[in-house]
Amino acid sequence: MTSTISAILLLLTFVIFIVYIVKGGNLMIGFFVMAIVWSIVGMVPANQVIQKVFAEPALNYAPTIIYIVFGSWFGRVLVDSGIAPAISEQTNKVGKKHPFLAAILVLLVTAFIFVSAYGVGSVIAIGVILLPIMLSVGIPRDLALSAFTMAIGAPMYLNVVLYNQIKAFFPTAVYGGKYLVFGWAATAVQLAAVIIFLFFNRKRFDPTKAQENLEIIGAEDNTASIVKVPKIAFIVPVIPVLMNMLFSWDAIPALILATLIAMLFTGKFKGYQKFVDFLNSTIQQSISDIAGLVMFLMALIMFSGAAQMDAGRFKPIFAAILPHNHLILAVAIGILAPLALFRGPLHVWGAGAATAAVLSGTGLFNDAFLLPLLYVPSIMAVSTDLTQSWNVWGLKYMKVTSTAFLKNGVFLMWVVSIINEVLVYYFFG
Repeated sequence: MTSTISAILLLLTFVIFIVYIVKGGNLMIGFFVMAIVWSIVGMVPANQVIQKVFAEPALNYAPTIIYIVFGSWFGRVLVDSGIAPAISEQTNKVGKKHPFLAAILVLLVTAFIFVSAYGVGSVIAIGVILLPIMLSVGIPRDLALSAFTMAIGAPMYLNVVLYNQIKAFFPTAVYGGKYLVFGWAATAVQLAAVIIFLFFNRKRFDPTKAQENLEIIGAEDNTASIVKVPKIAFIVPVIPVLMNMLFSWDAIPALILATLIAMLFTGKFKGYQKFVDFLNSTIQQSISDIAGLVMFLMALIMFSGAAQMDAGRFKPIFAAILPHNHLILAVAIGILAPLALFRGPLHVWGAGAATAAVLSGTGLFNDAFLLPLLYVPSIMAVSTDLTQSWNVWGLKYMKVTSTAFLKNGVFLMWVVSIINEVLVYYFFG
């Protein structure tokens, strides 16, 4: 009886937490408070709260923080070395005679860069180059922004920085082998959907409004500031993934190698002082880019620790209501994927942190299946949610209404999520 009452109270506080998030509450504070509340409601002994909720989760998360640091540094080097802007600028040479082809190239370039690059800083640096290109060929502002953000979301299945963040909930999952095959397939599905989305909206392209749209966002000509880099440097963004696929390298040495090759190809080793200055500036900026993220993740992982301690109380409920058939569960999560929006119960970097932690803790399904299962709706949110940091920037920069942004992206990403959940079953069910 006590266990049932405790489970009901935990669910009640969970609902209150979701309401708090939807109303725009601070996530870091919310997760920290929830860690305390769930420890109290779950009647976790004080010594275990100190050790299992606050100490061990944070200490055990340290390797993931290192992945995030090196991933952020690599992303900053891609931008500051001129490689990412140079790749972006090449798409502009398609010209205004082929707007749809130019749009496809922008999407492919965006996805290519964000296979390894990560963070709102990198998105802004690339966005101020690529978004004006899309506007210059006549693509409306709302279509351009939605396509751009969904193209960023597509390669996040492969992005080692984001993968290692979700792996905190599913520690036995492995980045490599079968997962990477799934990751490429899921990325291809999302990219194909975005291209089809633009194809069916191509009648809205209007080159006569290009200048007006560029003036609305205050876009400047960045061509003069783009640094020339050798074409061979364009392979750098995919080096970390290739090193893992071909030689089973861990992400950190793969990221270090790619970073050094980027500096080598762009002449940053020419002169000791030049190298040191570039090294210092990129490291400082990359650490600054993720400072808030790191503290947010610390609060999240503490809440995850509390959820793991309470997982046993939910097991009878989950065992009773969850389908034990992997296909049914995968399709159900796909259908319910919009619950990831607004940091809801299927968004692992929102209220879904509890869903992930409790599901993992019950032991009903293995981590190799659960990670992609919950990754899919979370990627939907990353691609089209109003609470995602770079999406918020995009709305302000492109002067697009939140209604138009959601209208363009939610239904399309819903369909993509259902398809990708079927892929989850195919690969891991």
